[in-house]
Amino acid sequence: MKDYLSSLFAAYRQKGILIDTNILLLWFVGAVNRDRISTFNRTQKFLPEDYDTLLQILASFQKIVTTPNILTEVNSLANQLGEPERSQCFSIFAHLVARLDEFYRESQNVASQDKFVKFGLTDCGIMDLARDRYLVLTDDLKLAHYLQKIGIDTINFNNIRTYGWN
Repeated sequence: MKDYLSSLFAAYRQKGILIDTNILLLWFVGAVNRDRISTFNRTQKFLPEDYDTLLQILASFQKIVTTPNILTEVNSLANQLGEPERSQCFSIFAHLVARLDEFYRESQNVASQDKFVKFGLTDCGIMDLARDRYLVLTDDLKLAHYLQKIGIDTINFNNIRTYGWN
């Protein structure tokens, strides 16, 4: 597993990694308060150590890629944090978003994909943007499986959590 991950990381180091919603939310919430990760309902499946692992992964890439749809989802989920962490998260959001390469895909084009009904706007946007360009990091098993099936290099973050990264 580690050899496979290392080869993917090397192949996409300069191209970039596209991070799905829950992983991006983990990054932002962890940046506010590592201990909040396990108690916030939207990140409670993660551990503070997962945040550390994510930071190590992100440090391996020159580009971190996102879409407006992913950022909108993260914004909505982070808005559920209580104060003062909500405001702190949005402050960090504003700072970290400047480090991201954001690419827009027209919703009309994304919605015309044959898998739109199954996956929706955000995930179909990921499919469209990542193809032949970026490595995808997600914790969505259904999405990860499908992306791998259609030849888009994808890492399921849960596999890294299970097998360890360090």
